[in-house]
Amino acid sequence: MSQGDVRIVPISEEYIESFHKCLDSVARERQYLGFVEAPPLESTHEFVLSNISKEIPQYVAVIGRTVVGWGDISPITLEGFTHCGSPGMGVLLGYRGKGYGKRLMETTIFAAKESGIERVELEVYASNIPAIKLYEKRGFVHEGVKKNARKLDGQYDDVLLMALFI
Repeated sequence: MSQGDVRIVPISEEYIESFHKCLDSVARERQYLGFVEAPPLESTHEFVLSNISKEIPQYVAVIGRTVVGWGDISPITLEGFTHCGSPGMGVLLGYRGKGYGKRLMETTIFAAKESGIERVELEVYASNIPAIKLYEKRGFVHEGVKKNARKLDGQYDDVLLMALFI
């Protein structure tokens, strides 16, 4: 499969169910996201429609009508922090390592900058080496560590704090 087979497009209502399946699949791997299954489809539907109505940068990587990855940057709404955004991102297992995550990240960061976001701040599990390398290549810097912040299935994982000023 070539890079051209996967399109990076703004999320729209037609992709919500497929996005939900993709999100659930990545969550059920129990290693990359802060939850271990996707929220109910109805909640995901509301989340996406809210993002669309607020013009929040949210993109999906699609093959045909099937979502194989996503990226979004939600603005922080607290006074004094409105210049910041928090990303969410994931790629289905069989599609990792092919540059789709990089394309999603670049597209989403560009859109976030255009919408007025100046700083993107994230948390990533220390065990998620591929994501950390991707963020570092894009210019994210390490800002801190939450030691043993996650304990899942009897295993601790540190959470790294990283940020990019765009």
